[in-house]
Amino acid sequence: MPLQFVSLIESCWFFGAVACAFFNFVSFHLPTTSVHIVALIAVDRCMALSDPFFYFKKITVNLIIIIATLDWVFSLVYCFTLLYCTGFFTRALTLCPYTCLIAVVDEIWSWVDFVLVFALPCSIMFVLYLIIFAIARRHANAIRAANSQVNPNARQNDNVPKRSERKAAKVLGILVSVFLLCIVPYYIANLIPGRINAEIFELVLNITSALFYLNSLFNPIIYALFYPWFRKCMKIILSCQICSPSSSVMHVM
Repeated sequence: MPLQFVSLIESCWFFGAVACAFFNFVSFHLPTTSVHIVALIAVDRCMALSDPFFYFKKITVNLIIIIATLDWVFSLVYCFTLLYCTGFFTRALTLCPYTCLIAVVDEIWSWVDFVLVFALPCSIMFVLYLIIFAIARRHANAIRAANSQVNPNARQNDNVPKRSERKAAKVLGILVSVFLLCIVPYYIANLIPGRINAEIFELVLNITSALFYLNSLFNPIIYALFYPWFRKCMKIILSCQICSPSSSVMHVM
């Protein structure tokens, strides 16, 4: 983020050609990994809710570490291939002083990047979160039905799960909306490089890239606004209480 804002504010690059190449590579690699990890979290949550017995038997910590590592390796290989095939590393070696070229992807690779980093993961997330929400509603309805059979007079408690459902739906809707608002402009800009002035395109790409990265900042803020337990967890982490031996038994709910 700091280097992105420097390139957005300043007309010169003060960090050299190696830093420029590294900055562009990381700018592709980290967002790619982030989006894929979010999609994998959706897969994990859907499996845990739809088949909990299979999930707790088969999905181990070691398996999760292996899958996360494979995602990082895939992202590294993919981003290096993308930048190499579009000639970025070759151009980066012939940079003029105080210049850092933006890694402009050609039209074919723009569509490949759009599908692999945006369309496919987002489609998976959208479908899985709909399934998760449907399962959660089914569970809530089953709990309400069981409670009404045990205690037919306790009708006033029915509103508690409904409020929880509305809150979960609201937070999920806000998260998905912010995610799309932050990421969609970047991919729209990336698909129109030859259709607008080069200087305007560079400015638009810088702004939309910064917005892309800001999505990672917005998510914890949204959670903190709606969930007190999340605020408490963040306080524990930022105050380094997480390092204490008793952190695993702290009450945050």
